[in-house]
Amino acid sequence: MTESNGSNGSTGSDTSSKGAAQEQSGIMPDWEKRFRAPRVSLPDWAEDAPHRSLFVSNATGTYELYAWDRETGEQRQVTDRPNGTTDGVLAPDGEWIWWFDDKDGDEFGIWRRQPFHGGPDEEATPGLDASYPSGLAIGRDGRTAVVGRSTDEDGSTIHVARTGEAPVEIYRHRESAGVGDFSHDGSLIAIEHTEHGDAMHSALRVLRTDGTTVAELDDTKGGTVELGLEVLGFAPVDGDTRLLIGHQRRGRWEPLLWDVATGEESDLALDLPGDVAAEWYPDGSALLIAHGFEARSDVWRYDLESRALERVLTPPGTVSGATARPDGSVEYLWSSAAEPSVVRSTTGEVVLDPPGLKSPGSVPVEDVWVEGPGGRIHALVQKPAGSTGPLPTVFDIHGGPTWHDSDSFAAGPAAWVDHGYAVVRVNYRGSTGYGREWTDALKHRVGLIELEDIAAVREWAVTSGLADPDRLILTGGSWGGYLTLLGLGTQPDAWTLGIAAVPVADYVTAYHDEMEALKAMDRTLLGGTPEEVPARFEASSPLTYVDAVKTPVYISAGVNDPRCPIRQVENYVSRLAAREAPHEVYRYDAGHGSLVVDERIKQLKLELAFAERHLER
Repeated sequence: MTESNGSNGSTGSDTSSKGAAQEQSGIMPDWEKRFRAPRVSLPDWAEDAPHRSLFVSNATGTYELYAWDRETGEQRQVTDRPNGTTDGVLAPDGEWIWWFDDKDGDEFGIWRRQPFHGGPDEEATPGLDASYPSGLAIGRDGRTAVVGRSTDEDGSTIHVARTGEAPVEIYRHRESAGVGDFSHDGSLIAIEHTEHGDAMHSALRVLRTDGTTVAELDDTKGGTVELGLEVLGFAPVDGDTRLLIGHQRRGRWEPLLWDVATGEESDLALDLPGDVAAEWYPDGSALLIAHGFEARSDVWRYDLESRALERVLTPPGTVSGATARPDGSVEYLWSSAAEPSVVRSTTGEVVLDPPGLKSPGSVPVEDVWVEGPGGRIHALVQKPAGSTGPLPTVFDIHGGPTWHDSDSFAAGPAAWVDHGYAVVRVNYRGSTGYGREWTDALKHRVGLIELEDIAAVREWAVTSGLADPDRLILTGGSWGGYLTLLGLGTQPDAWTLGIAAVPVADYVTAYHDEMEALKAMDRTLLGGTPEEVPARFEASSPLTYVDAVKTPVYISAGVNDPRCPIRQVENYVSRLAAREAPHEVYRYDAGHGSLVVDERIKQLKLELAFAERHLER
């Protein structure tokens, strides 16, 4: 047994210098270059000052916010914190950058703001105590913001905050709710709420700034099938009361226009398979359509007058985000499993190309479809170029659970491939992108249903000759870490070892210690609290099966994690230690994962070394 504590103590400049020195000496492996290479997010731009943008980058070795003046070309680092910063919003007038200030990754804090061209930070909403963030929308007047908050004591609250005035509460409920959007003229506020008690399917309400209700839309009422709604954005024109929303009425996510003043709904009924989302073009004449299907995505333009749907050309792979600029061009963040991410434009230009170390590519992903107990399961497979099986194989399970793996660039799986492993990623029931029924299927038998799908794909991997059954690693982070620990206990003969990052390990304790929004999600998934449905929590908790675990276990956890809190991890580790089961534990000073590149590299080195020690190669 090994236990250790970690620290994010290295500074960005130290990280950058270390990386440069290793690159010059030629000793840095490709897998590490993929982590260290500077990368950028899709830039957000100010609605009324489109030359001003905000993006996230790891250029210093820690993910932080950056301001970019497109007229002058100047780029400036906005935040500089030991554990990094990624949650920021650029005001529509481009004058202020808002960023969320929590403590060491615990996600509990306040909004601060800083002038676009630099200057001291100031508290953005004096009078609002620290909380978990639940949406933020900033008005075009430069002085009004709508702030969503969540705390264990108050549940969900929404406030209108104006510069120089005390914030005014306009909404409060025990269940989850959040800010969707602020209308172009600043008169209407769209919120998503789950007052009906189903945290997986939101209803919508539109409020005036005094908190009075303008309109309601709730697809969860009056039926046994729960359907969700989401806010995509108000029309970008003063006086236009149309709200673009997403719905699931045909079993998948699709956009429609809802006039909140008249109640009229305009269903777009786009002829595209898979999930469809949308946002407005800046002049309100068209919609930019984001379409995802079977782990890939593409982009389209939908003209609202002619109803014509036109493809926006992007390479095969995954578009992680896209935005239409005032000149009609589209900027998008693209990658594939083989090629690193890049921000491109339909003008043909690379929008942001950070200097310095360039990330090596990896191998393409292969698609596999496996018949499972709930239908066909989609899995993505990577293996070393030219290799033949059976290979040591890593089942890298995604988090969420409402998420999915895609044909996009990921440094973690690529590192395992570099070390001779095949990597299999499974879009189990509960994953998004395959229809509402697939996503909603895991209710009540939480964890166990996902593992049935993973077991089916494992069987394919072994019988097809890809995977060596004596060298199988089950791994994942967050929900993937939870499924790892649950799988090691419920499928003890299926796996050679397990590696779980920031996992749920003791479901009951996790419920009592986690942030309020996740408690609501757990009540939805399991049908109640641990006191109301104890048998379901017991059946879905890795702690229930810990004594059945036969294989070595590696666990890493952030000591400030509000999503998978440390106490419930310690409970699981204590049970392993009590029976002297082989395990290693690594604790580090951050929350639900780390934004520090050195820390991410350290964790992967520890995981690779753990696998090397316990697998016969």
